[in-house]
Amino acid sequence: MLNLLGLHHVTAVSSSIRANKQFYTGVLGMRLVKRSVNQDDTSAYHLFYADGQASPGSDLTFFDWNVPRERRGNHTVSGTGLRVNGEAALTWWRARLDSLGAAVGEVREQGGRLTLPFEDPEGQRLTLTDDGGAGEAHPWTASPVPAEYQIRGLGPVMMSVPNLYPTDRLLQKLLNMTPVSTYPHPDYPHTGNAAHTVHVYRIGAPGSPQAGPGNELHVAVQPDLEVAQPGAGGVHHVAFNIPDADYSAWTERLQHLGVQSSGPVDRHYFRSLYFREPNGVLFELATQGPGFAVDEDAATLGEKLVLPPFLEPRRAQILAGLKPID
Repeated sequence: MLNLLGLHHVTAVSSSIRANKQFYTGVLGMRLVKRSVNQDDTSAYHLFYADGQASPGSDLTFFDWNVPRERRGNHTVSGTGLRVNGEAALTWWRARLDSLGAAVGEVREQGGRLTLPFEDPEGQRLTLTDDGGAGEAHPWTASPVPAEYQIRGLGPVMMSVPNLYPTDRLLQKLLNMTPVSTYPHPDYPHTGNAAHTVHVYRIGAPGSPQAGPGNELHVAVQPDLEVAQPGAGGVHHVAFNIPDADYSAWTERLQHLGVQSSGPVDRHYFRSLYFREPNGVLFELATQGPGFAVDEDAATLGEKLVLPPFLEPRRAQILAGLKPID
C-alpha cells in the first residue's frame, strides 16, 4: 500500500519579499536554504526557509508576487503550524514576538496541545505548536534564536472547507490518511456547534505508530465562510512527503482513481505531482530527494541565487528582472 511519510512543505505568497526574508530569518530564525525563482514565473523569487539541514517537512516557502492581500475564507489552507519543544519555548516566543511588534496571541490549548497563534507582517496565519520534543531536531547554528527554542519543522497544517465528506473521502481513500480526533475550532471554542469543528487526520500508514503534529492535517469545517480570494498573506498549496521510489506508483494511482493531476513535474530538488482535493485546496506530492544540496554546497545553502539547469541559460535576463532582497 502506498503511504505518505508526512508533511513536505507549505508554499505561501508574499508581496513584500525583502521584508519576508527579514522576518523569517531575522525574527523566526529559520534558515534560508534555497534562493531561486518560481519555475513557472521567473520574474518572481521562490524562497525556501527550513531547519539547519533543509530537512523535508521543515520547509516553508514563498512565491514573490505583486498581488493584493488574501481575502480569508473557505477552500484554502487557513493556518500553518510550526513545531517547537515545550511550554517554555512557547513562553519565550510569546515574549519575543510581542517585543518585536508582531501580531501574537496568547498560549492556548488546541487539539490537546499547547499552541501560540501569531501572524507575519502580511497576515500569514501561523501557529507555534508544542511537539514535546518528539523526533529529530536540526538547529541552524547561525540562527538568532537559541537552539533550544528554534522551530523544529512544520505541523500541523489546517485547511478550511464548507463540506467535510468529499475531502474526507479523498484523504482516506486516495492518500490513506486516518481520522483520529476532533476538537472545537479555536476561533469558536465554546459554541458547541458541529459546524465549527476541526477534524484531525494522521498522515501515514493506517495503524502505524507515526504520530505527532508533524504528521497531521487538520480540516476545519466552516460552511458559513465565503470563498477565499488568494493573495499575499495566504497559502498557495500544501505538499506531502513521499519516498522517491514511490513516485511512479503515485502517478499511476492518481490516474487509476480518476484524479486529474499535473502529471510528473521535475522541480530539480524534488519531483512533484499536483492536484486539487474536492473542495479546491491544491495538494502536492513531493519526493524526499534529491534535496537542496544537489546544486550547491550544504554549508552555503541560500546565500546566492540558484537556478535549475533548464533556466541557467537565461540567468542574466532573470537576474535583471529581480528586485534586491538583501
